[in-house]
Amino acid sequence: MRYTLFFLYILFTNISFAQKDIEKQLFDLCGVSFEKIVTAEGFTSSYKLMIKQPIDHRNPASGSFYQKVYLNHRGFDLTTVQVSEGYNRSTNRIYELSDFIAANQATVEHRFFGESMPDSLDYNYLTFEQATSDLHHVNKVLREIYSGKFVSTGISKGGTTTIFYRYFYPNDVAVSVPYVAPLNHDLEEKRIYDFLNNKGSKECRNNILEYQKRILGNRDYNLERLKWFTKGKALDFNYLSMEEAFEYAVLEYPFSFWQWGSDCDKVPSITATREEDLEHLLEVSGLEFFADASMNSYASHYYQSGTQMGYYGYETKPFKGLLKALSDKSNATAVFSPNKMKLTWDPTLTNKVAKWVAKDGNNFIYINGLNDTWSASRVPVSSKVNSIWFDMEGQSHGSARIANMTEEEKVLLKNTLNKWLN
Repeated sequence: MRYTLFFLYILFTNISFAQKDIEKQLFDLCGVSFEKIVTAEGFTSSYKLMIKQPIDHRNPASGSFYQKVYLNHRGFDLTTVQVSEGYNRSTNRIYELSDFIAANQATVEHRFFGESMPDSLDYNYLTFEQATSDLHHVNKVLREIYSGKFVSTGISKGGTTTIFYRYFYPNDVAVSVPYVAPLNHDLEEKRIYDFLNNKGSKECRNNILEYQKRILGNRDYNLERLKWFTKGKALDFNYLSMEEAFEYAVLEYPFSFWQWGSDCDKVPSITATREEDLEHLLEVSGLEFFADASMNSYASHYYQSGTQMGYYGYETKPFKGLLKALSDKSNATAVFSPNKMKLTWDPTLTNKVAKWVAKDGNNFIYINGLNDTWSASRVPVSSKVNSIWFDMEGQSHGSARIANMTEEEKVLLKNTLNKWLN
């Protein structure tokens, strides 16, 4: 008993000293404020940092804002996983990669999301050049504390940001690990249509199309019930009318169906009731995604999609005569610009990056699920670079993870990381 108590005393004394040590280091950082938060499991301490950033990195005198970073500390000489969030980050989430290699973790909320907002929001400064300069500055700040190598990672749009970050700052990190990250070529990414028109069996695709037409055909029934649904959920529809949102949800259905790994056997058949049809639509597409609150939350995302990142659209030709609120004369876009402002699409950067990763993008580890709609615009395998791809059969946007890899894949991943991180 005495030995146990002595061991616990030494353990907690060491943890206490480690916390004081990291906090002393944080106090010495310029332009950084921090607060202690609940320590994440497996770490010695966790903190919420607010790091001062220029609104315009090319002109620091233009003003500044504070960017939120969650820091989870294990050791000063260990590898640090720097997470690029694509959106806001409201909680201190631990990524599996950090535990996989027992690393520190710094999660960076994307500029112009969540708490990482300037007082006056000027979308002209929401570019990948500016966002990756934020990441570079965070990396520079953290290197005042940590002597180990850095790994960059991110999921979905965060994964895309990870790719752009490495393009602009190739020496900041030793390894980049983007998960389920699209690298689009166009504002209306045509590879998405190819994916949806060929994914699954012909029977499954026919069932999906017939289901969509049936939902649109029962318009009056569905809209009447959706009035009560949206009232119960306190959803507002000013950016889009509720009828527009309903039609968008139907058009979105196959994209979401595959993105989140739905089962073809779960597509309602012609024998399903109208109530079952509608419940399934709300489960897979959801109307909340097209309500005002969502439009506001994702406004910065849509701006980036419509200017530099590219996105996707909806084919309307199969629904001729069934769309009333939306036009069936041209494809509908999935980009909902902030305040319906006019956006200017420029494919220059994303196409430059696509060429760069194919020829010079070394030490990347790409993780994708082949059931995921976004896998259509994933970075393709290239023999010209020293990178590896895990294109996981049967996995989707939310399940293409290390946890679902085979043992052989995990060994390959671990060995590759050990080699590249020495």
